Amino acid sequence: MPTNADSRRPEPAQALPDVDAGRPNRPAPMPDDTLDDTLLAPQPPASATPAMASDGRSLTERAYDAIKHDIITLRLRPGETLNEAQLMQSTALGRTPVHQAMHRLALEGWVVILPRKGAMVAPVSLNDALEIIDVRMINETYCVALAARAATPDDLAAIEAVLARSHAAIAARDVAAMMRIDRDFHLAISRASRNQTLAELLRGLHERSLRFWFLALSTPSHLEGVYEEHLELFEALAAHDAERARRAITRHIEEFRTHILKAI
Repeated sequence: MPTNADSRRPEPAQALPDVDAGRPNRPAPMPDDTLDDTLLAPQPPASATPAMASDGRSLTERAYDAIKHDIITLRLRPGETLNEAQLMQSTALGRTPVHQAMHRLALEGWVVILPRKGAMVAPVSLNDALEIIDVRMINETYCVALAARAATPDDLAAIEAVLARSHAAIAARDVAAMMRIDRDFHLAISRASRNQTLAELLRGLHERSLRFWFLALSTPSHLEGVYEEHLELFEALAAHDAERARRAITRHIEEFRTHILKAI
């Protein structure tokens, strides 16, 4: 791989390669820890008649995905009151799947159930955001150091392929697409660390951070900045330089913290 940074800027890739493909004596594969893109892609109305969707999801799962998508993308704003009848209309699903989805969302902290008052979207707390960032800082600096030492050529190709998708997202000013790229980029790095427990922990932290993208990282300059930070980290991983990777992820997370403090 060329050492010149500009020559390493990846070209658009057709698909994310299989990080384990063709590698002899590879370690046991990590579980599929990517988040369902249905949470981030626009959710079409669903028919309330079949018990299962054509993609195999139950009606409750479809209701959960649709409502969670609207919470993540701020179509349902923090603190907004939720009405089951309105959610039934927006999801085109019945009362039972919507009701069950609401309880699951409440257990996961996306929705707050108010006794005798109904439910509302969980507020965005600056303290919660900063706590998530602090935990990410501790764990992701360790994760990228592991990945810098353990990443194979296939791992680096997988990470680079995710990074290459940034060009189209930035050109289209597509915040949701760039959010997916950021999520997939970090998850690909966590897989390269070969630490399954750490990867699962970071997956949860990144999912909890998704709403903050729409609050704090929605301008063109922010999208371009995220790409440059990703590129810096990728180059450190490609050089198998653990200390450089730690510095790059630290700068990336601190930039996120700065934008959050300005937005909330």
